[in-house]
Amino acid sequence: MNRLVPYLTFNGNCREAMTFYQSCLGGELNFQTIGESPLTESMPEKMKNCILLASLKTNLMHLMATDMAPDTGLIKGNTISLLLPCPDEETLLSLHSQLKPRNKKVNPTRNHEGGLIVQFTDKFGVQWFLNSKNSKLIT
Repeated sequence: MNRLVPYLTFNGNCREAMTFYQSCLGGELNFQTIGESPLTESMPEKMKNCILLASLKTNLMHLMATDMAPDTGLIKGNTISLLLPCPDEETLLSLHSQLKPRNKKVNPTRNHEGGLIVQFTDKFGVQWFLNSKNSKLIT
């Protein structure tokens, strides 16, 4: 069965964002720049260090990203969130404290199943839902 892999688009700060996510979530992080790809011949010199493809793999998730914004530009919206299932409340609380903006207080709440859930927007404008394993929403 296929699985859905979140793919984020940034505007020049993909490396910074994905490195931050790795510092919070752990895992293996790989980057391919435009300069390392066949696109290098057709792109302006200033774009050679931009990230064509970033991949962060952990035991909980696979997150991909790029700096290749469409011609229309990057429009941040509230239509996409990342739901990260956590195996237990300790993991949820740890990830929450690392990912949430430092100057914002966002408290996890109990869901109707008794597990913890928290929603917040990180410093890169990405919305997150963390949910502890004892929820029926997590398979």
